[in-house]
Amino acid sequence: MEELCLFCKIIAGEIPATKVYEDEHTFAFLDIRPVNLGHTLVIPKKHFKNLYELESPYENAVMQTAQKVARAIKKGLSADGVNLGMNNDAPAGQIIFHAHLHVIPRSINDGLMHWGHVTVTPEQIEEVGEKIKLELQGND
Repeated sequence: MEELCLFCKIIAGEIPATKVYEDEHTFAFLDIRPVNLGHTLVIPKKHFKNLYELESPYENAVMQTAQKVARAIKKGLSADGVNLGMNNDAPAGQIIFHAHLHVIPRSINDGLMHWGHVTVTPEQIEEVGEKIKLELQGND
């Protein structure tokens, strides 16, 4: 447990939360500042700052729990759909530096906007693709 981590304190029971699911590797609870009612956070029980640090078996467990929670939200709340989101680093919107996956219930008329898009050329796409592939080859 990280001493000052809000989510570690929630897992330890030092800070109250509305838990909806828990297993050996994950803990899921309702967000107190939800995008929509039922917005749930799925976190690994071991402290990892973000996606880049997340290790086995926690990365698989987080996704498996997110799937269980998403199915429960869709059926239990009659959601029309579900968004999954994970912010990594402050520029991407990460506020709590304990890896967490947002499971957000959606309805057809909830008023939430999807991301915008930028205009790019095929050459830019190819160049960026090559840079990513090069990095991935270095990680094998």
